[in-house]
Amino acid sequence: MKKWTVSRADAARVNRIRTSTDLPPLLAEVMAARGYNTAESLAAFFNGEELSDPFLLADMDKAVDAINAAVENGEKICIFGDYDCDGVTSSAILYGYLMSMGADVSVMLPEREEGYGLSISAVEKMHNSGVSLIVTVDNGISAIEEAKRIAELGMSLVVTDHHQPLEVLPEALAVVDPHRPGCLSPFKMLCGAGVVLKLCAALDGGDYGTVCEQYLDLAAIATVADVVPLIGENRVIVSSGLRLLKNTENVGLLSLLEQCGTSPEAVNSTALAYTIAPRINASSRFGSPMTAFNMLTAEDESAAGYAAELIRLNSMRKTAEGGVMGEIAAMIDSDPKLLEGRVLTVAERGWHSGVIGIVAARLVEMYEKPALVISIGDGGLARGSARSVEGFNVFKCFDHCRELLIKYGGHELAGGLTVSEDNIPALREKIESYALEFHCAMPRATLNADKLLTGADLTFDNAAALSRAEPFGQGNPEPLFAVSGAVIKAVYPLKNGEYTKLDLSLDDVSASALFFKEKTADFPLKVGDRIDLMANMLPNEYKGNRSVSLKAVDYRLHGVKQDRFFAACDVYEKFRRGEKVEKRLLEKGLPDRAELVGVYKYIAGSASPLTFESLYARVQSDSLNAFKLRIMIDAFADTGLLKYSPSSGRIEPSAPKSRVDIETSETLKKLRAMIL
Repeated sequence: MKKWTVSRADAARVNRIRTSTDLPPLLAEVMAARGYNTAESLAAFFNGEELSDPFLLADMDKAVDAINAAVENGEKICIFGDYDCDGVTSSAILYGYLMSMGADVSVMLPEREEGYGLSISAVEKMHNSGVSLIVTVDNGISAIEEAKRIAELGMSLVVTDHHQPLEVLPEALAVVDPHRPGCLSPFKMLCGAGVVLKLCAALDGGDYGTVCEQYLDLAAIATVADVVPLIGENRVIVSSGLRLLKNTENVGLLSLLEQCGTSPEAVNSTALAYTIAPRINASSRFGSPMTAFNMLTAEDESAAGYAAELIRLNSMRKTAEGGVMGEIAAMIDSDPKLLEGRVLTVAERGWHSGVIGIVAARLVEMYEKPALVISIGDGGLARGSARSVEGFNVFKCFDHCRELLIKYGGHELAGGLTVSEDNIPALREKIESYALEFHCAMPRATLNADKLLTGADLTFDNAAALSRAEPFGQGNPEPLFAVSGAVIKAVYPLKNGEYTKLDLSLDDVSASALFFKEKTADFPLKVGDRIDLMANMLPNEYKGNRSVSLKAVDYRLHGVKQDRFFAACDVYEKFRRGEKVEKRLLEKGLPDRAELVGVYKYIAGSASPLTFESLYARVQSDSLNAFKLRIMIDAFADTGLLKYSPSSGRIEPSAPKSRVDIETSETLKKLRAMIL
């Protein structure tokens, strides 16, 4: 169960927005809840900002001089990019522009197995091919040793990057990075392609016109894919790029969209994030990043072949991802202690390194705790990828474990590491000790709603007006709303039961709710139940009829007190880990016989599928808390009275072959021993 919070906009500020703008009521409340409280801030958000002068970026003039000189002298230039979507699109933008200048230019993209950024071997390979100027895109800011080797070999270097610099900058003719000290560029949160777009504009004398017309579609893709905040200049890049993408002349993008069944006119930020970017990223996950680069730069029918290959590679990615998820589920079911950790750490030989980051993100979504997925390769060298929840800093955790690691990097919510297979058990223990030392109670995955909806808010005009705040993404998420106590009037299967649709009534106003992650056969709620939702709000129009749909993001039975639930769950996890717990709290988890009988009868008689959370919502009371219920489920599972899947949370009654004495449960014995 995720933690829910709801923003509440100040009524006076909402009224000021409504009297000074043309925003409809619901959108005005959303914007006020997000801190846009003045006409000026709203105008800047909705009307956009101009891209700032590219020459405000430190060293941009030096970068332009170096590249122009290399072009004029006929020198060989090599663009060195990254293997991800930002790096590939950045490379494609700069390559296309330099080709239009008549440059002798090539591109080198590292394979994912080679790792991120410049390497000495790559530098020497470029030198052997006659390159005299290397221009990095989406990397290079930390290439201190590689820059020294470039100078030793008599080559020149221009760095363009958007990552945080070290204390020492690489030795180069120019280092263009909005984060470097002294940089006067007002907007710091560009992705690599955003920096390259500004480099191309600077090469065109500072004019964005032609450059944006040719390359803004690619920059928009990279900006969404790299999950930089969609505010300020990034919002300009994406919103303008989406408009250009609807009429793009990029043969590769057109081929990819056509083969995905998506028309350019229908592309929005969601399509960039979930249709285009994953397929570009699949190029390096299961093949070479040059396949995606070749697609983006193709000018003939070869683009269709490259697009088809990206789709094939993305299918391989999905299959591999599903396989790893299945193996992890089996691990958890055979060893439930894996889920008892403050951080879920799993390791196995042979997992494809191209999917472990995606798998880690899915584990965080499923189990609502930080996750580290480690793939052990030949020779005992292992690579890991971690994802986290806000409040638990992955990079600081890895830094705490640095003596066990060969290599590591990242930031608060994501990171990667390289570790010897022999050190994995010690690493798991070190991560747990760090989590215990710095987090008495672990941070929880949280959903924040922009507003608590009333029935009066559920109008077509309100839902339709929300699109004015697009493009949505990091820093500007799609508006999320809380719904409390809606009554379920009907339950329908969609797409042969793969999805579920509900008819709801909220304050006597009707609306539908769509559950795209819920199979109807497994849906735990029924007609007549009152439900709480976290949902996006969508307008529907069909044959002249207008209505509102709620796209569910999370849900629960009405009446669950989340703070009480989370506190009890924390006690249960501490109990399972053997951590010190106050005796009075342990006593609250010890069920009596009547409670055991009552809960088991409910489970045995339930016609609906049950999980721990759905069961808790049905049977909770002042005396029956989440800790006590987990103890009961464990006791029933210990003695064969039910089957419990830790990986899925599913609960199913079981018929034991002989009479069962619940007092033989190891869980109950352990709890009583700790109380005594």
